[in-house]
Amino acid sequence: MHRLTKRLPSLSIRAQLDLILAPYVIGLTVLVLAPMLITLALAFTQYDLFSPPRWYWIDNFRNFFVDRLFQRALYNSLWFAVIAVPIRVAAALLLALLLNRPGRAYAATRAALYLPAIVPDVAYALAWLLVLNPGFGPLNLALRALGLPGWPWLQTPVTARASLIVMWVFQLGEGFILLLAARQTLSADLFESAALDGASRWQAFRRLTLPLLAPALLLLCVRDTVLSFQGAFVAATVTTGTGPYYTTYFLPHYIFDESFGLFKYGYGSAATVVLYGLTAVLIGLYYSAFKLASRSDEF
Repeated sequence: MHRLTKRLPSLSIRAQLDLILAPYVIGLTVLVLAPMLITLALAFTQYDLFSPPRWYWIDNFRNFFVDRLFQRALYNSLWFAVIAVPIRVAAALLLALLLNRPGRAYAATRAALYLPAIVPDVAYALAWLLVLNPGFGPLNLALRALGLPGWPWLQTPVTARASLIVMWVFQLGEGFILLLAARQTLSADLFESAALDGASRWQAFRRLTLPLLAPALLLLCVRDTVLSFQGAFVAATVTTGTGPYYTTYFLPHYIFDESFGLFKYGYGSAATVVLYGLTAVLIGLYYSAFKLASRSDEF
């Protein structure tokens, strides 16, 4: 940035900043905003790629009320986001507080926790597919060594869902780093003063740590809510194949099948709009919960 501003001495600081941000704004418009608007327009049409779009009004959305597969995908996506996101955020917060200490051992542990976040999603899911293999997977081999029976983790509805949540929660590295950095910005004097006033660790955590980390926690909830749908899609596609009995079949699977499998792009676009709406509702609920907690002094 400093070199660029030297080369543009005739421009004002505001103009230089606008020029620097221009590639990002153009990319955001072309790659994100424009596709979103096109998807929204196609949601109200009947379009199969081979003929011009025909205006369909809200019939695509009406069909969702009788489409059992869509309802199953919506239910699965909702429970995954509602259960997995709070668990991952809470685990990231707990680990950030526990590992906020100097020392090589803690540094190595922090690096190990971040490692799963940089592994490609498909490779990460394939590794878990090996771990959860009912025949020769390390988990079942360990259970048999202890005299316990193995279990078909990915072939049973309850354990298949639980396995996807565990897989996704283990990729908490970025959230962990965010909360660790936020915790390290808090002044130690605050906690020393609280200890001198007789506050217990729990009281200091509830009255100091949580309120001061609330913006970072809200940001992480929003981010993980958006990423949960992508994470569930990749993990379920690789490990369970969206089974058993469609118990790990999510909205992104439905959108993919309708759009690229059946070429029903209008119908798939309508399902995408529903996914956008579901994401917005969950984010709004998280925001309202944080705002209500701050007003009622729950933190």
